Amino acid sequence: MSLLEYENEMFLDAFHEDGLLVVARGLGIERLMINFVKLYCDPGNLVLVINTSNYEEEHLITEVEKADVKPLPRVITNECGTNERQGVYMQGGVLFVSSRILVVDLLTGRIPVNLVTGIIVNKAHKIIDSCQEAFILRLYRQKNKKGFIKAFSDHPQAFAAGLCKLERVMRNLFVRKLYLWPRFHASVLALMDRLKPEVVELQLTMTPSMVAIQMAILDVIAACIKEVKQSNSALDIDELTVENSIGKMSLNQAIRRQLDPVWHQLSAKTKQIVSDLKLLQMLLFYLTQYDCVTFYNFLKTLRGNERSVANNSGWLFLEAAESMFVHAKRRIYGTPKDSKSKKQKTEQEKTSSSTKPEEKELILEESPKWRMLSEILEEIRQENTGDPAGRVLICASDDRTCSQLKEYLIDGSYSLLHRLYLKTLSQGQMFTATKPTGRGDPSTRCRETGGRERGRGGRPWRKREGGTGRKRKLGEEEVGDDGKKKEELTLTQMARKMTAGKEEEEEEEEDENESSSKPEEDGDVIEITSVEAYYNIETTPITVIHPLHGCKDPYSLSKTLHELEPRYVILYDAEIQFVRQLEVFKACRPDLPLRVYFLMYSGSTEEQKYLTSLRHEKEAFENLIKEKSTMVLPQEVDGRSEDAPQLSRDPSLPSASAVNTRVAGGQASNPKKEKKVIVDMREFRSELPSLIHKRGIDIEPVTLEVGDYILTPDICVERKSISDLIGSLASGRLYNQAVAMTRFYKRPVLLIEFNPNKSFALQTQSTMSNEISYQNLSSKLTLLTLHFPKLRILWCPSPHATAELFEDLKTGRAEPDAAVAASITLEEEGGGAGTDEASPLTKQKYNHGPYDMLLKLPGINTRNCWRIMRNVQDFAELVSLSEEKLATILDHQGNAKFLWDFLHKERGGEGETTAPKGAGRPGASRGRFGRGGGRMFGGSRGSRGSGRGR
Repeated sequence: MSLLEYENEMFLDAFHEDGLLVVARGLGIERLMINFVKLYCDPGNLVLVINTSNYEEEHLITEVEKADVKPLPRVITNECGTNERQGVYMQGGVLFVSSRILVVDLLTGRIPVNLVTGIIVNKAHKIIDSCQEAFILRLYRQKNKKGFIKAFSDHPQAFAAGLCKLERVMRNLFVRKLYLWPRFHASVLALMDRLKPEVVELQLTMTPSMVAIQMAILDVIAACIKEVKQSNSALDIDELTVENSIGKMSLNQAIRRQLDPVWHQLSAKTKQIVSDLKLLQMLLFYLTQYDCVTFYNFLKTLRGNERSVANNSGWLFLEAAESMFVHAKRRIYGTPKDSKSKKQKTEQEKTSSSTKPEEKELILEESPKWRMLSEILEEIRQENTGDPAGRVLICASDDRTCSQLKEYLIDGSYSLLHRLYLKTLSQGQMFTATKPTGRGDPSTRCRETGGRERGRGGRPWRKREGGTGRKRKLGEEEVGDDGKKKEELTLTQMARKMTAGKEEEEEEEEDENESSSKPEEDGDVIEITSVEAYYNIETTPITVIHPLHGCKDPYSLSKTLHELEPRYVILYDAEIQFVRQLEVFKACRPDLPLRVYFLMYSGSTEEQKYLTSLRHEKEAFENLIKEKSTMVLPQEVDGRSEDAPQLSRDPSLPSASAVNTRVAGGQASNPKKEKKVIVDMREFRSELPSLIHKRGIDIEPVTLEVGDYILTPDICVERKSISDLIGSLASGRLYNQAVAMTRFYKRPVLLIEFNPNKSFALQTQSTMSNEISYQNLSSKLTLLTLHFPKLRILWCPSPHATAELFEDLKTGRAEPDAAVAASITLEEEGGGAGTDEASPLTKQKYNHGPYDMLLKLPGINTRNCWRIMRNVQDFAELVSLSEEKLATILDHQGNAKFLWDFLHKERGGEGETTAPKGAGRPGASRGRFGRGGGRMFGGSRGSRGSGRGR
């Protein structure tokens, strides 16, 4: 893969010196990473690539393989064992390693850090203080001062969020250089102007009804924004504008970002308005994206659903909302007829009409983009008659739009809109419709005949066989053998279909004669190997429809573009990233002609959205350029020196070295004792271990069966987020975890950790209730604390607060032992610390089976059970005790009576039962089940004697 001129400059900048490279979206940052991976694919190097997804790893490896580079990069996942990973590290080359595995291997010393050549960081704008990747880079720089760090990002807007976001990211990356490559860079402009494709920009005009609907939606959005501002005066009004509502979820995100910390204090009306704003943004998108029937059907569900009307914030009753519904209905049924013409009907016509079903006249307004798309394809077909190289790529916003375009190109607007109407709005009513005619309407040329789909010039529209076609999704119509969707017809539709049968048979004979005179050309078939190129229509010219968004594989569209190599690209929907990809595609193939058709509604929110995204990217780069000119980073920010402030693990010195040169020539005045926390392997998915390590506490990864964090030999912590807490309480898993912690540790702790970006509240005011219910979260927690009095519950608003709390809990206490913590298992016999009599945990243990059984007896609870265990050796002795003796031990006459009656009285009878066999022989049940001193309940005989003497 040869690089372009400006790409060579970017490559040389990043190669010679470590830094952060920020590129405009679509300018080929993945091409740059591919060349870096190819460069370091050598056994003499050990380069780690982090923060990549599975699709990105697969794409990079595939492109390197095409260049015939050996050895290929390898991917290390949890399927690789510990010994296997050590061998892979020693073999060198480029390795894609998941963040969780790499953190554990760095902490345990499995990876030779001093032999690592460097680290390549993808999506560098996501490297914040507490993320796993920042933890990896900090561990790497502590032990390796010579290796490189190269970071890449194509999201300049992300660096504008927050105060000094760029400087903080560069400190976390340990880099000093910043390389900016916007679209308006001089080198990029010079190349793109010299090798630009032919662009045909088509400004379309929306229909009057669409314009009226758009204005009505914007008026409703403005009213909702005004209501939010009046209810919440603390909001930043600069972000709350109608223009921001046009962008993709930008307004909703801006409101939630400001209101989330106080979300539990907001009124129900404010929350509903925020939800309605998201819905109104969706309506703006649907207006220009989908047909009139789909849009009106969606509107009807808003007004027809009682729940939607009841939960509505009030915008449904505005005059603008009524105008939106009226014009959406006119797009289907047209304007209502004049009332005077209705009065001119004769009584005979009224009588005859009363005996027949009511007929409605349908307009079914066609989308202007559909007609323009037909005209473009007709122009391309006439221009490339008999030329198989003139392939066409149509790009639309999402999967649903692509599916609808395919149906339109096959059936035409007449058939498509009528089918949608019959399926959603007809409700069995008869209708008469005016069939649209014109040069751009495919329905005048494409007809469904004989189970085949006919295209222009009589050539059949064939679906591609083999490969990976489009799969049927949930809720999708069933597809028959001929590729047509099977429809469930009402009686009225079946009658209409039967009357039209004769006409279809005549058209079928004409089409078969026409197709037999023109043999199919197999040379036009191209195999598309892209996984998600769903909508392939093989005709002359070959046409492929592909979505811009919604594909699982982010490189699906790029793969289709390079495999198809189209001569014509029709942008049904505009997207900045793909426009840039087309420019790079043309620049890499200067000899290949490329014409791009740009479809856009003039004066619409669609156009404004595209222009706003361009403006935001330009402003982001301008701010980065300005910040780069004024930003001052110290020399030690790269972490190569020993006294780098970023590598300091003293929380009291966030911006200075841990060495104080004013005290005894730089000697530490108060040397701290090394602290250690044992962390479960599964907890490295969270950001808490990174924050604990940053506070100067060593992390020791161990696979734990009981607890998540072991702070001291006595303190065990089970960490739960809010969602995990709700799920664990519902499934009962938290109860089992609490049982295990209370058995093996003196101070079990349940840590409930909240999201720092949201309100610090367990429940909202609307969900709280004074009644005790098993479905209530507070009631479940209360029940948990009643069952486990030793269990302590800690509440933390963020992971930073949790790390500080752990440090305070460890003050003045002993350090935990990883071997002992790992040996604690949930098995009842022969496992864990209970098998080691020298272990300090064993002296405090007891037999869990008899203890659980004891708690099930009447009169025994978590408090008085210890009196029984200190004074009674086993169940045989317990049965032999008198009621008076039990009352003395339990110190409660009522509990003693309940227990004695349960042990000695028959079910439903008054007489005493005989003692079980062996009850009178103390040795029958002793010395066989106890762990310590041969006792069933555990403990020592000294404790028994002291208990009886009281």
